[in-house]
Amino acid sequence: MSQDDISRYRGNLRGEMDSAALYRALAEAEHNPQLKQVYARLSAIEDAHAAFWRARLGKLGAPMGRGGIGFRTRALAWLARRFGPQFVLPVIQTLERSDVHVYDAQPEAVAAGLPAAERSHSRIVAAAGHSGVAGGTLARLEGRHRSLGGNALRAAVLGANDGLVSNLSLVMGVAGADLAARAILVTGIAGLLAGACSMAMGEWLSVNSARELAQQQIAIEADELRESPEEEMEELILIYEAKGLPQEQARLLAERLIANKDTALDTLTREELGIDPDDLGGSAWVAGGTSFLLFAAGAIFPVAPFFVLAGTKAIAASLGLSALVMFGIGAGTTLFTGRGALFSGARQLAIGMAAAAITFGLGRLIGVAIGG
Repeated sequence: MSQDDISRYRGNLRGEMDSAALYRALAEAEHNPQLKQVYARLSAIEDAHAAFWRARLGKLGAPMGRGGIGFRTRALAWLARRFGPQFVLPVIQTLERSDVHVYDAQPEAVAAGLPAAERSHSRIVAAAGHSGVAGGTLARLEGRHRSLGGNALRAAVLGANDGLVSNLSLVMGVAGADLAARAILVTGIAGLLAGACSMAMGEWLSVNSARELAQQQIAIEADELRESPEEEMEELILIYEAKGLPQEQARLLAERLIANKDTALDTLTREELGIDPDDLGGSAWVAGGTSFLLFAAGAIFPVAPFFVLAGTKAIAASLGLSALVMFGIGAGTTLFTGRGALFSGARQLAIGMAAAAITFGLGRLIGVAIGG
């Protein structure tokens, strides 16, 4: 056994001791009896994990290292006692998410089932965070989320804006080089197609990667359910308790769900992973096609005047049409930003026109340099 392994065991021990102390502090500060039990049981689990690493060190005859808990744990515990567990839960959720894979590459921990326990703790703490928010507050938050707009609206506005600004900058750069209208038109169309294809491919990869990750997580959950059904049931019990169900009701519901493997996997996927197994983030092809169309819808405006005009008239018409659409897109972002339409439209217009002016100037310099 190397010194590195001993140091790793000590680090694991300190982490588990800190977690156990922190959950004990949450249990002491929590007024909700269901959540108090959840935190107490999490603390007991972390104590058991600490005992596991203490035993590993004991077998090697290695000293346990420093005692006591760390400064961050003491500070979080003090804040929880002073302001309540909900005050520090967002920080704890972040810490749990960052530690969720800490044991994945440690063979001793994997053999003892610790990686699954870490994932379980992260999900339970997330559920506890949601349960601590009062109904009225949830309603207000939900209203604000609606005012911010859905992902589809945001994607539509921003996708069209990307196409408009990037292709306007490209067209103005080529126009600054004083090329013929036909060359500008061909360049603009090429920029539209290249940008739209790039956006579509990026969106396809993003959605497809998310689907594959979700499928992998579901497969891991299925393995854990098959190998450790009792632990998965206990995890469900804790999650339902964290959401406010009494312990007996939570246990009855979990036992009923675990009895049917298909139903159990579906429930665990939704409740623990937050994944809808019937959707998995939607179709990558639909997302890619939509991204292509949205980018192209914005990118066509700077090019359109060059189909019927030439010279300065075409450039002026391209700038004018693009400016009008740009202001409209900026004003449209107020649907999910809450800012004033005039301010948002003017800001978007200023940024877009500045980008067009810069590329026009660079194009002119390059054109002069090449033309002599």
